[in-house]
Order: sequence, then C-alpha cells, then structure tokens
Amino acid sequence: MKRLLQASLALLILPLASCGNSPSGEAPMDAAYPAHPITIVVTFPPGGGTDLLARRIGASLQTQLGQAVVVENRPGASGNIGARLVAEAPPDGYTLLMVNSSFAINPGVYRNLGFSPKQDFAAVINVAFVPSVFVVPAGSPLHTLDDALAAALPGKPLPFASCGNGTPQHLAGEMLARATGAVLQQVPYKGCGPALTDVAAGQVAMGVVTASSAAPLIAAGKLRALAVTSPKRSPLMPTVPTVAEQGVAGYALDQWHGLLAPAATPRAVIEKLNAAVAKIVSQPDTQAALREQGFTPASSTSREFQSMIHADIDRYTALTASIGLRAD
Repeated sequence: MKRLLQASLALLILPLASCGNSPSGEAPMDAAYPAHPITIVVTFPPGGGTDLLARRIGASLQTQLGQAVVVENRPGASGNIGARLVAEAPPDGYTLLMVNSSFAINPGVYRNLGFSPKQDFAAVINVAFVPSVFVVPAGSPLHTLDDALAAALPGKPLPFASCGNGTPQHLAGEMLARATGAVLQQVPYKGCGPALTDVAAGQVAMGVVTASSAAPLIAAGKLRALAVTSPKRSPLMPTVPTVAEQGVAGYALDQWHGLLAPAATPRAVIEKLNAAVAKIVSQPDTQAALREQGFTPASSTSREFQSMIHADIDRYTALTASIGLRAD
C-alpha cells in the first residue's frame, strides 16, 4: 500500500514539474509554436526604413510559419516606448521588436529607459545594414575626405548636418572628429531628408546621412559622396571609398536592423525564428528588394547578434559620455 501511494504521488508530481520553468529560467516552449498571430513592434512611424523592413520580413514570415504576423508601430522617445512595451511582454515569442542601431545608442543618451537593453531582451537575428555617407554639395571645393578634414580647423570648425541628435549619423561625425583631430560641428536636423535638402542647397558644408537617402541626389548630380562609414564599400555606391580606406584605421559604423524578443523567451523559439528569417533573407527576391531600398542584407546567429548589440551599447555609451550627449 505504501509503495502504491508513493507511485501515485510520483505520477502527480511529474506533470506539475514539467509545467514549471526550465532550469535556465526561460518560459516553457510550446511545441506547436506559433499557434496564433505574432506581433512585430516597430519603434518608428510607418513608412520609414525600419518599418518597411519589418513589413517585408513579416509578410514572408507569415508564409514560413503559417500564422499571421502583424506590424504595430509604437514610435516615441527615440524608440524607448516601443522597446519598453516588448520588454514587459510575455516571453513566449508572440511579441517581437524590430529596431536599428538607435537601440544601442539610447542607453548612453537617456538616464531612465524604463528597461535594461542588455538584460530584458534576447536577440533573434540581424537582417540588414544601412551605411551612412559623408556628402557635400556638388559644387563644393571639397572633393575628398582629406579635403574636408583639412578644412576642419580650430577656430573654424566644419559644420556637418546630421539626421538628429544621438542618431548613428551624429555619432559617425563625432567618431571621425575624435579619430582624426578634425574640428567638426554638428548641425542636427529632424531626419535625414531635411538635412539632405540643406546640404544640397549649400546651406551646410557637409552632411552625414544614410546612404539610401543620399543615393538619388548623388545620382542626380546634386551631391558628391566623400566616404561611406561602413567597414566595406556599400553595394549601393561601390565607387565611394570607406572612411577606413582613406586613412582612418579602424573606423566603422554600420546601422544595423534586427529582431529582438523579451528575455527568457525559450531558446527553441529564438532558434526557430532565427532559421525562418535567415531563410527569408537568403532568398534572391528578398535580397533584391532590400537592396533597392538601400539595405545591405545580412544574417547572423542569435548569439552573434546579441554580442554585437552589447558591444555597440558599450562603445556608444562611452562616446556619448565623452561628448556630453544627454536627452534627459
């Protein structure tokens, strides 16, 4: 009788134990994932590059996973509102976050994010890069990056238009100044579009903008490209040398775009999403569509992307501290 009672208790305990959290602290994996629609939160308004990328990936992900994928725009506070929403979502793989490099810049700019960018998220995959480019008006006497650096002197700083305070383009200019000793002065704009307009009109001597936004004006002969910020030349403008090629060793800033999930999302869910998105990005039609929009398609393991994000948070936090950049 005693043995029968012990066996009965064991049968009761086993199902209860299997319903608990895994030893790693991750939420339990639903073998049927995904069993209902997935939401991708975008931290920028509709129509921008990050939004278009999320919608392209989301539409293909529906086919791959057999469930609807809804893109929800939650802009505001440089992306912190949408990020906080996902950080607080259940870690079950049904609420994802599409972000760009601003996610790694914000920790050094905002004192109180309301979440931890390193601890509250699990990286899924990096899907694309967008380099920035240093441009000048077509009629500018500055023909090379060396010309621009030589003109950036103490007492006579060279102004550069950026897409806004704390953007990757702002930091690209600051990184160049610190790497070369050139005296550059940022002129922040509310977006790359207005910055491009004033540079093309000669209102600002130089600009740092996304390569995708500058490409049409460069092709039209209204702007001259001096250098791209990526570690390799951009397929969008293959004749334009990188900053590093022009003597600034180690210089590299590529604006990445990728998917994150709440921390403690089961590893099996992360890997399933990673494999599905990697397959999408590898398809020729997806690659062609991304390149048309100015993206350089990419793919990574979840752990590679996590390491890249953490490394960028550290370097951007150090850079924003050195220039005294704070938004609150």
